[in-house]
Parts: sequence; structure tokens; C-alpha cells
Amino acid sequence: MGKLEGKVAVITGGSSGMGLATAQEFVNHGAKVVIFGRGQEALDTATAQLGANSHAIKGDVTNLADLDRLYSETNSKFGKIDVLFINVGQGKLAPIADTDEAFFDSMIDVNFKGSYFSLQKAIAHLSPKASVIITTSWLNEIGFGGSSLLSASKAALRSLVRVAAAELAATGIRVNAVSPGPIGTPFWGKIGLPEDVLSGAAEAITAQTALKRFGTPEEVAKVVLFLASDDSSYVIGEEIAVHGGINAV
Repeated sequence: MGKLEGKVAVITGGSSGMGLATAQEFVNHGAKVVIFGRGQEALDTATAQLGANSHAIKGDVTNLADLDRLYSETNSKFGKIDVLFINVGQGKLAPIADTDEAFFDSMIDVNFKGSYFSLQKAIAHLSPKASVIITTSWLNEIGFGGSSLLSASKAALRSLVRVAAAELAATGIRVNAVSPGPIGTPFWGKIGLPEDVLSGAAEAITAQTALKRFGTPEEVAKVVLFLASDDSSYVIGEEIAVHGGINAV
């Protein structure tokens, strides 16, 4: 029997990268999985891969009506939600001196506001003893040039995990975070750096990891599975790093 047998899981940002790898891990362990994302083609491709125990809903985490529809449709199709993986994130970089208001608003809307309301809107639809996992980042602990808004928004999510864990503990709902380090996902191609600069940054980051490589989405997915399952029944308010020992050993 799988670790999530008979459970219902929702994954925002579930059509690629860590979200899709986690959706596959959840399906493999018996869950019915709803993935949420903005691109219909990517959602269709993902559900074709995931199979009959998956369902896709198109929408945007910055649109609160879309989030209401996500949870009401999930409830109608599968019932109460046992696992929520809040994984949508935007990772563009810009120096503080060059950051304009539009870029500020876009980053905070997706990374913090979107995640905040993904959690808030879900609460009424969560089953007793549900598990919520939010993706933060290793960048919330260091001063990585150009990452002021990415780092700040992820640090805000780390604080949100602590507060939500305290508020929801009485209901049996656990809230935790997974903090990925350098992971080989489409995320890296979207941060706004030229190809040569991106390649150089990847080499520098790899050199700083104890394992001398980028991680895989599947390695993150296995940690999310741990937090989603009863294996982590006494873990609450925590942030588990999956970063290959970068700047740590």
C-alpha cells in the first residue's frame, strides 16, 4: 500500500519541474492528484503522464476567484483535501538599484500573495490532519546578488509556515516547508540571465555544493512525500533543506 493511499492532493505549479515530479510521486503512492497551473498545454501533457488518478485545473494563483474554483472543483470531484503542496514561484533576478515598482509587484504577487491566498482559500477544504507543504528556497538564508525580491518573498513564506502551523495545529493540520537548493528545473531558464552568465552561475553554484551537482526534481519530491505522509506526523512548522550541502558543509 502506498503512503498516500486514498488521499487527495492538490499541487499548485504542478505541470512541470518539482511540482510535476511530486505529482508523480504522489500518484505512485496511491493519491488522487489535482494539478493547478496557467498553461493548458503543459497541464494536458502532465495529466497524460500522470494517468487516471490525476486532474488538471487551469488558473492563476494571483487570481483569488481561480483559487476558489480550484478548491471547490477539487472538493466536488474528489472530496476534502488531505495534502496541499504550494509550489508556484517566480524566480527572476534584478539588482535593487534597477528594480521598478512593476517588477516588485509581480514578484510579490506570485511568490508571496499567491502562496498566502493558496493557503488561506484552502483551509475550509482541508481534511482533519491534512498536511500543507510550502516551497521556500535556500536563497532566503544568504545574500545572493540580484535576488532581493526572490529571497525576501521566500523568507516571508518561511515566516508564514511558522504562523500557519501555530494557528492550525489545534485542528491537526500540519504546515511545513521544503527549501530546495540548486535543482535542475525549467526555473533556472526563467530567471532573466543571459545564457553565458547563467552557465557561469551554475558552475559557481555547483562548486559550492558538497555533492558537486545540481539536485533533481525527484529528489525534492521524495522529501515532499515525507512531509505529506504520516511518516512526518510529529513534524510541524519546520523547513527541510534539500540543497546538496551548499554553503553548509
